[in-house]
Amino acid sequence: MDAPLLALTRPRPGGSPGRSPNAAAVENMRQLIQLRWMAVAGQLIAILGAHYGLGVPLLIAPMLFVVGLLALANVLFAETVRRSWVIEGELFIALLLDMAALTAQLYLSGGTANPFVWLYLLQIVLGAILLSPILAWVLVASSTLFYAFLTVERRPLLLPRSIGNLPIDLRAVGEWISLAMVAGLLMLFITRISRNLRARDEYVADLAQRAAEEDGIIRMGLFASGAAHELGTPLSSLSVLVSDWQRDKALSSASGFQEDLADAKAEIERCKAIVSNILHAAGQSRGEAMTSTRVDALLAEIVRSWGTTNPGAPLEYNASQLRGAMITAEPALRQAIWSLLENAAAVSPSGIELAGSVGGERVAILVSDRGPGFPEQQLQSIGKLYQSDKGPGRGLGLFLASNVARRLGGFLEAENRPEGGAMVRLVLPLVQAAEEEE
Repeated sequence: MDAPLLALTRPRPGGSPGRSPNAAAVENMRQLIQLRWMAVAGQLIAILGAHYGLGVPLLIAPMLFVVGLLALANVLFAETVRRSWVIEGELFIALLLDMAALTAQLYLSGGTANPFVWLYLLQIVLGAILLSPILAWVLVASSTLFYAFLTVERRPLLLPRSIGNLPIDLRAVGEWISLAMVAGLLMLFITRISRNLRARDEYVADLAQRAAEEDGIIRMGLFASGAAHELGTPLSSLSVLVSDWQRDKALSSASGFQEDLADAKAEIERCKAIVSNILHAAGQSRGEAMTSTRVDALLAEIVRSWGTTNPGAPLEYNASQLRGAMITAEPALRQAIWSLLENAAAVSPSGIELAGSVGGERVAILVSDRGPGFPEQQLQSIGKLYQSDKGPGRGLGLFLASNVARRLGGFLEAENRPEGGAMVRLVLPLVQAAEEEE
């Protein structure tokens, strides 16, 4: 958020690079309020300076009355940014009010002969940027009618031909000041408003990207759920066959065959457990799934399971910095971390590392390997659907881990380590700080 030009319009803290459409409208209104305070101050200085300093005869009372009404309206408009929502009609009314106040001041000071008549352009350009085409054209029509009115109805403006003994064309000076003022204000506020609108567009684009990713997740979830249902029957049949073979006396006499059958039985049961977990996760609501979990306990359980199922991929574990830190977790978080470990083990069979740390209000879960690292192109698109160098349809692990982190209020990032290999960092919000040292 831009720093306020005046202390009377101090912005709210906590601005972010992307803004929702409503937040963008609120910020645009804040910019108009800043502009109006500048108009109030500028009109006050111009009126008093011209009348008392340069000797230009002006109707001081009614002109100051218009300045007062403009200031009062600005105080009322300031309530729109305090309530944190603004509709487009309010922006239109604000610009139309500024145009009406300018018309009143010009009527009292020469009409179209006043060099500051070009300030109409400021309101028209801002309207073209901030309003819908229909309202912008209404603003253009209003300015045309106001200008036409000032050509036939106005109070005369009598400018002195000299100041003291120095001949000066005050109308030419006024036109120069008017041009500089309009150009400067347009540059200042269009730059700010355009940046604000770009932030809004980035926010909308991010929402569209997330919607596409969520759609991909839903499709994958439906596919996984359907596959789990289909796999249930053949796995049960295989389990029955293996049990029958284990009881067959002729087969039991074969050397080492019973051990092979036991291994096959264990793997089938593992597959059935995986299928059951998929079906359970598919039918579980998000509210029921989320719980507060100790990070070190979660990682320790993953390490134990890893040692059992992947004895050929050594895993080095370090949780000394966690010490009781807790996060909000869901069942998919364990699978996300497991996928990161499998990705690391695939490129680094000699060993991988799992660690955790606490920094500020976040917990970082780090998975490191000693492989070739990520290609530069993949680093720039970590976490996007199917962005992988493993071939078409691969790379779901990083994508799913990224989405799990985002659902939990965190994010996923990756980098190549200077000593070789890659590191993936899963960063999640801290629910409870780590315990203090005894």
